[in-house]
Amino acid sequence: MFESAGRLDGLRVLDVGSGDGAFAAEAARRGAVVTGIDPDPAMRAAAATRAHALGVDLRLGDGRAEQLPFADESFDIVFAVTVLCFVADADAAIREMARVLRPGGRLVLGELNRWSSWAALRWAKGLAGNRTWRSARFRTASQLRRSMAAAGLSVVSVDGAVFYPQLATVARLMAPWDRWLGRRTTFGAAFVVVGALKASSMTFR
Repeated sequence: MFESAGRLDGLRVLDVGSGDGAFAAEAARRGAVVTGIDPDPAMRAAAATRAHALGVDLRLGDGRAEQLPFADESFDIVFAVTVLCFVADADAAIREMARVLRPGGRLVLGELNRWSSWAALRWAKGLAGNRTWRSARFRTASQLRRSMAAAGLSVVSVDGAVFYPQLATVARLMAPWDRWLGRRTTFGAAFVVVGALKASSMTFR
């Protein structure tokens, strides 16, 4: 995610669905001015506690991906990590993220990949009655790319990670090849990261 985003120092960053603040706090540690939104007050409280413990500043607020409470072109970078799988209208959420990006800004999405053993296990948990995963909808990198393009963004990077199943012995064997695979395909990856740019305004004289 951070590789795709590039330099963060001094940039205005929005973390959509910031949860317990782990990702937002790391972005702040890297020098970003970070705003995190999450609809769950318990998660916002956990994020505030984490930020205090780490000595970083986070601006935390209530909000949902489908209707972001910010003006147009408010942020340099927008992150959303494993958020869209829990959003009913992912296309609307991506359009909102694009709206709040400044021209030339970057949207970075990280999602659990539909075609992976990790997603299959979570589907199974949902079928067995697990509340968290019952309504989750996993997407492929291609689906994310199409949605980002439909929102007027230009996709510039696609990566995969964690190609091994949740078995320690297999993970030890496959982990050294993980980065190599991730730069060549997303099929079988547990996690996919797609980065896209918002077109810059251009004035011709």
